Parts: sequence; C-alpha cells; structure tokens
Amino acid sequence: MSISELDITAEELERAVRPAPPSMDRLRDDLGRLRQDIADGDHRGVERQRALGKRTARERLDLLLDEGSFVELDMLRRHRAQGLGMERQRPHTDGVVTGSGTIDGRRVFVYAQDFTIYGGSLGEAHALKIQKVMELALSTGAPFIGLNDSGGARIQEGVMSLNGYGGIFQRYVQASGVIPQISVVLGPCAGGAAYSTALADFTFMAGDTAQLYLTGPDVVEAVTGERVTHAELGGAQVHGSRSGVATFVHDDEEECLASVRDLLSMLPSNNLGRPPAAPPCGATTDLRPRLAEIVPAEQNKLYDMREVLAELVDDGEFLETHRNWAGNVICALARIDGEVVGVVANQPTVLAGVLDAKAAQKAARFVRFCDAFSIPLVTLVDVPGFLPGKDQEYEGVIRHGAKLLYAYCEATVPRISVIVRKAYGGAYIVMDSRSIGTDLSLAWPTNEVAVMGAEGAVNIIYRRQLAAAADPVTERAELLERYKRELIHPTYTAERGLVDDVIDPAETRMAIARGLAMLRDKRKHSAPRKHGNVPL
Repeated sequence: MSISELDITAEELERAVRPAPPSMDRLRDDLGRLRQDIADGDHRGVERQRALGKRTARERLDLLLDEGSFVELDMLRRHRAQGLGMERQRPHTDGVVTGSGTIDGRRVFVYAQDFTIYGGSLGEAHALKIQKVMELALSTGAPFIGLNDSGGARIQEGVMSLNGYGGIFQRYVQASGVIPQISVVLGPCAGGAAYSTALADFTFMAGDTAQLYLTGPDVVEAVTGERVTHAELGGAQVHGSRSGVATFVHDDEEECLASVRDLLSMLPSNNLGRPPAAPPCGATTDLRPRLAEIVPAEQNKLYDMREVLAELVDDGEFLETHRNWAGNVICALARIDGEVVGVVANQPTVLAGVLDAKAAQKAARFVRFCDAFSIPLVTLVDVPGFLPGKDQEYEGVIRHGAKLLYAYCEATVPRISVIVRKAYGGAYIVMDSRSIGTDLSLAWPTNEVAVMGAEGAVNIIYRRQLAAAADPVTERAELLERYKRELIHPTYTAERGLVDDVIDPAETRMAIARGLAMLRDKRKHSAPRKHGNVPL
C-alpha cells in the first residue's frame, strides 16, 4: 500500500514517526537529577570517608560557609585524560568542589578536595578548577581558602598534574600580600600539594587524619631505610610544634573550620581595605591595675606574658598563631578599643623570653603579614638577648634575626612598642625599638635597656678591679648599684628620647589605645624600588 492510498500526507507521516523533542521540564528534571547525584556522591566512597573519621567535601563547606551562601562553579567538569583506564572513569567535579560563599556575610572563594573521587588527586581539570577560583578571588579582592584532602598528583595524567600544581603555586604568589590566603589540611596533603600550605598565609591542621609531607613513609623507608608512621612524619602535632608549618592545630574538623571563621573575622578582605572593626569599648580611659601584680619587678622572675596580653586587649581575647612552636615569642591577633592589632611579645616562661632562630622566623613572618594587610603592630618587650651557643650559630640565628629586623624596618603600619622589663643587646634593637622606626615607644618603670644585664656588664668592665679587690663581694655589689644608677635607671632611655614616656603599668591599655587613635591615619612613604632583598 502506497502513501497515496493512505488518508495521510508525507509530512504527517514524518511527524508521526519522529521522536518528540524533549520538553523544557524534562531537560530541567534530568539536569536536576544529575546535579543531585553529583552532590550525593558515590555511596561507598562516602561511607569509606566517614569510616576514616572525615567529613565529605560538601559537608566541610557547609560548616565553613554561611548557610545557603555557597555558589558552586564547574560542577559538571570532567577530565579528558586517555589511557590507563582513565577514559572509562570520568566522574563529574574531578575530585574537587570549587566556588564562592560568604563568612559572616563577607565574600570568600574556596575549594574543597573530594577524597572519594580518585583519592582527591590532582589532574589537569582538577587544577584548572582551583586556578579559576584563585583568579576570581584575586580579581574581586576576596580571601581564598583551600580545604586539602588529597593523595597528591594524579599519576595517570603524568606531567599535566605537575603543570597544574605549578599554575596553582604561581597564583598563590601573585595573590600574596593582596588577599588573605588560608590553607586547611583535613586529610593527606602529600607531594606538590604540600607547597600550597607553605605559600598560604595561614595553615590549619585538624585531628589525626591530617597528614602533610613531601614524601610519604613508604618512600622514606625505600630511600633511607627509616621506618616512620604518617603521624611521626607529618602529623598535625609535628607541624604544630616542631616544623612550624602549621599555624593552628585543632582536635577535629568542626573546631578547625570554626577557627578559620574566627580568623577571617579579624582580617581585611584585601590589602586595600582595613580589618573589620568592632565598636569602641572605652579603652582610652581603661586602667588595669592588675598588670603591676602580674609582672614581678625582679628581672629574673618568670611570669606568663599571655596574662599581660589578656589585660591589654578587648574582652581578654586574642588569636595566637603558632602557639606550640617557638614559644619564646608570642604572635597574636586581637582587638584594642575595637580595632584589630597584631601583637608580638617575648614570653618569659619559655627560654626566659630570649630570641632564637625559630622565634625570629615566626615573628618576622607575622610582622610582614600584618604590614601587608594594614594591621597595626603592638610589641611587648621583655627580652634578655639572643640565645647564645654553637647550635644557634649553626642554625643561622644571624640570618633569621635579620629577617625580623628587616620586617620591622620595612613595616609602614602604625607601630607601638612597650618595654615591660629588660631589653638587652641586639634583641632590644630588633624588637621594634625607636632606632628602627617604631612610632610610639613606651616603657614601664621596671624597664632596663642596655647592652647587657648589670651582672655581665660589671664582670667585664671591672674585671681587673674586682680581681684586685680585698672584698670582691662588697665591691661587686657597689659596682652593680653604680651601674644600675647611672646606666639603666627607669628614665635613662626617656631622657635620651629613645622612649616617649615611662608609664604606670595600669595605664598601658589606655596608652596603647590612645596611641593607635593618634596613628590611625599614618601614611606610607618609602623610596621607589622594585623590591628589597629579604634575608630569606
């Protein structure tokens, strides 16, 4: 039977056999199901992640960001690698969730590596996704946060994985000093990925699952014969107390991500803005008589500088960086009369507060960060000098001490120093003295500023006189009294203009708050140059 014998035209027949085009509703539903499947993840992979005591990438972002604020980018991205079975497995997201959200209403850009997909390993598409949000963070002037949980470079993608890391590192350097960069280690972070933490401004590590190293235990054993566990090689406690790589260490992911939010609340979004300020709280008239009780007048008696700091800052609250590394110096962010400040302070309870190579490195990096992001610096000085000894010289204490010296000399933010008790030798100079450019120098009546302490000075200056003395003990006591009376009495530095005022300890919070108000509009002025040569 021909078409002509049917009561139907050719056009009508063609329409009858052709599949109906999908409706918009159907396309929308299909896309919605795909997105939901991607968000839910592989069930077995998610269960394995939780069995390790870890949250999924999306659960971590929910903890970090304001509720409902996350906007995901590149959700449908997949790798294009061929060979070694890669063409048969092309999961969406390629093992990293990227996008933007808010923290306390302020814009941030983030990535969270997904260990359930290829172990969070980094390939070409994975790297390009991270690079995209880094570029958006830099172009919009918003902080950048990376949540790391990755086995490292994706071996199956060869050199493209290494190329991807290089692109990420380049962007970290481009953004350095322009936007705050925070790295959070919530699982393994091995090989090239480890440099993302070293290039960031702050590194957080959480719990027993956080592991950070260039080469894992198997490689270490193969090369050196040494057997070492993941925790011994690169656990959170190791990097928090021995290497200094971890700025903050926390027991679990929830506490860690809450601390990231706390840190962001004290940082500006970029180098052109100011840190978020709280309302003034009357610090300019706030006397703290307890300060005189905390600090003994005797130079060799110990006290906890954290107690002093708690009296000086608003609500007694401060966020201390590297708390368990180089404990002889304290570095912390806090507020004084609502304004964010960076505090550097000697800690007498650890090595009597001396400066050593590690303490100088720690403080120098902190000072440079504060200066880059317009955070005023407050320095509390009680330092007997640099730690002497062969080990320190071999460790390069001269070079590392020069880093701190360089950082302070270069800083253009408002700078206030308070000499609480002793300030001896080169350490006095380095701890933001008048000679290297502090704007306001204050001292307590207990201050002693000199080349060295009285005992050492008398033993050197009067060596022959003491050796010939009929009563060396009485002679030494008289010479000590003379030295203190003539060279380190409370107003000695003030009389020479090296201290602006000697204040009652109770007035310290008040004096710092007034000084910060006076210096708030300080302008940067420096000679034009490409850059200085930091003694790295």
